[in-house]
Amino acid sequence: MRGRHKSKKHGGGAAALWLLLPLLVLIVLKTNLLPQVAHYSVVSSPPSAVSRDEMTGDVDATECEQDSSGRNSDVAAPILRSKLSCNFSNHQSNTCTMEGDVRIHGKSATVYVVKASTYMPENSTIKLRPYARKWEDQVMQLVREVTMRSIPPAAGADGDDVTPPECSVRHDVPAVVFSTGGYNRNFFHVMTDVIIPLYLTAREYDGRVQLLATDYEPKWIAKYKFILAALSAYPVIDMDSEDTVRCFPSAHVGLESHKELGIIPGLSHNGYTMVTFREFIRSAYSLQRPRVAPVSRSSGRKPRLVLILRRNSRQLKNEAEAIAAGTEVGFEVVTAGPDDVSDLERFAGVANSCDVLMGVHGAGLANMLFLPDNGTMVQIIPWGELKWPCRHSFGDPVAPMGLRYLEYEATAEETTLNKTYPGTTPCSRTRSPYADRGLTRCGTSSSTASTSSWTSNGSEGSWSNCTEPSRRSRK
Repeated sequence: MRGRHKSKKHGGGAAALWLLLPLLVLIVLKTNLLPQVAHYSVVSSPPSAVSRDEMTGDVDATECEQDSSGRNSDVAAPILRSKLSCNFSNHQSNTCTMEGDVRIHGKSATVYVVKASTYMPENSTIKLRPYARKWEDQVMQLVREVTMRSIPPAAGADGDDVTPPECSVRHDVPAVVFSTGGYNRNFFHVMTDVIIPLYLTAREYDGRVQLLATDYEPKWIAKYKFILAALSAYPVIDMDSEDTVRCFPSAHVGLESHKELGIIPGLSHNGYTMVTFREFIRSAYSLQRPRVAPVSRSSGRKPRLVLILRRNSRQLKNEAEAIAAGTEVGFEVVTAGPDDVSDLERFAGVANSCDVLMGVHGAGLANMLFLPDNGTMVQIIPWGELKWPCRHSFGDPVAPMGLRYLEYEATAEETTLNKTYPGTTPCSRTRSPYADRGLTRCGTSSSTASTSSWTSNGSEGSWSNCTEPSRRSRK
């Protein structure tokens, strides 16, 4: 982590951007100066109570053999009546919940619901991929499919001759099956597609829940170990390598999900919000600052600003000048490059110690989750009619977190593409795919931010890289 830098020169192209810095100082000095700005964007409709996408069947539970290696605690009394229910109407994710005699065989990625009293052949086999980004076909193909098999009350009923495996281990806590695949190296997507959905699904059990991961990656589990430990008192099970048959009184396959980097309180049956989620995150990492305190000039303490620096795309071309400008208006500026941000355990504390987080649009801005309440996030929007997608990802989520939002939009005069693509080329005249579907953008960059090349792939609101698309990282 680099310390403070000073420079006596300031680039004219970035002058307008740094006009925001005195405003930031005022916000920190008097935290009630500006109202919170919220742009609410609901990307999915609430599923109806009963719809053709929801399948429900009652199950008569039977007790499995108890195994002496049962892991969680003493075996609970068997549930006499239960149900299997799957919801495929949610825009973000498909989910199934089940109770009763539930047996999970990891290696085959199969969940057996034994002796379903309302068994029907057409609903006897259900498949889903337990990752909360179901509209993106490309990434969903990277997620392992899990099969749910309903077993009829009588063997061989309706020609079904499937015999459920016997229990090897019996648990007395619920199971939650999810995937660590997908865009698992991108912090924005990890939070949006996995961690927030895990919180919505598993937090209500207060640690007494067993997590089972498909597409299991030890490095991913290690990186997010504090969050996983705060959700479950038990180690995450590598479902892919397990030849064991684990039996549970209930299970969730797939995760509840509402929107990008957010929670819709009206859809959370436990009343969870992004404020409660951030409290949970602060507790998981033992972060010390719950709220930004107003800074007085007489206190001698400077407000801290963490500047997220990118290296491969959307890079600040005048980093030293930006750092110097922040220092001159009264901030203690802390810079964070990719290596700094990737050390999540350490960087969570750094971000929490700061009053402001600023950077060019990208996954690193999701670290605003660690800011104390009433902190400020500043997004630098690259040139190229990108205001809507940038606000959707990192502007709209800010106010529900209890934070404040400011933005600076780079102009055509500030973009480095003026050198790469002169104004007479077709590329420089191309509008954003969000404005005119089907047009190709050769690139967007600026003196304060430069982005990689993107093109519309023909689906509403979805982009892929003009060059070889990364299957692990999007933003």
